[in-house]
Amino acid sequence: MITVLIKTAAVAAVTVVALAGCASVPAASSVSPKSTAIESCGLPLIVHGVPKRAITLEQGATELMLALGLQSSMIGTAYLSAPVAAAWADAYAEVPVLADLYPTTEQVREQTPDFVYSMRSSAFGADAAGARPELVDLGVPAYLSANDCEDPALVAGSFDFDELFGEIDDIATIFDVEKKGDALVADQKEQLATVTANAAKLGTTPDVVWLYSSYNGAPIVAGNGGLPQTVGSLVGVQNSFADLDTQWGETSWDEIAARDPDAIIVADLTRGRPGDSAADKIDFLTTDAVASQLQAVKNDRIVTVPAAGLDPSVRSVGDATALSKKIVALFGVGE
Repeated sequence: MITVLIKTAAVAAVTVVALAGCASVPAASSVSPKSTAIESCGLPLIVHGVPKRAITLEQGATELMLALGLQSSMIGTAYLSAPVAAAWADAYAEVPVLADLYPTTEQVREQTPDFVYSMRSSAFGADAAGARPELVDLGVPAYLSANDCEDPALVAGSFDFDELFGEIDDIATIFDVEKKGDALVADQKEQLATVTANAAKLGTTPDVVWLYSSYNGAPIVAGNGGLPQTVGSLVGVQNSFADLDTQWGETSWDEIAARDPDAIIVADLTRGRPGDSAADKIDFLTTDAVASQLQAVKNDRIVTVPAAGLDPSVRSVGDATALSKKIVALFGVGE
């Protein structure tokens, strides 16, 4: 669970720190703004006032901001792994795209942001936006999701949706939209209650393999450390690779055959590489000499889920709800 400290206090004035070598950020209003102090992945952050020039550095952060209605506070975004969810597509169109992948340190600083946010630590690499402490030293708070801290020791061993809800609360507090944050969390908790209710309709606890992709022919599956493990428990299924101590790990088709799951959950990736799409994976499963003999394949128990929802994000709860309905359709009593 994310550990945060939120403090909000009125301050008499705010000094805007311009990025070194860049144009000055427009002067703040003389109205006394709030100051928010927060800890993000072990790094203390202080946000003076409500950010007006935020940059999001990958899809999860972008969609969370859009879900809170903050597109007018965003001056740039980057790195989509899938099309933006339809609910936020119009709002996304209002935000400039800085780069197809991660923008460089120089590109970020040229925008003179007052807040930078990502759910992936890779966004703050030397070949991307640059290290978070460097941005903080320049007066730019850089927030990183607790699910992917730079220091693995700070990442919880398993995912808890309370981490995501805490992150929503953090961003809503920073941007002074607490009511919207509360409403979003309440809606997501209501959806999770539906998932739990659906699980009670199952007549069994089916074993499943979460198939993400393949690397040099070796399947990449979900272990016990990530979102699929948590979602599976809520949905009412057992992860066949719960003994794999990682979020995602490599295995073999012979090992999958030895465990012979009741169902296979395949991720539909939209990045365009061979074998990424759900259709490509299903074609492989139904034609490969080993995979085609799995009971899940023979019994047509292959379930497709969007890959974008398999890392914690604001769309994960909705995807979990959709998955729970599919599992009930396959294994529910009287279904």
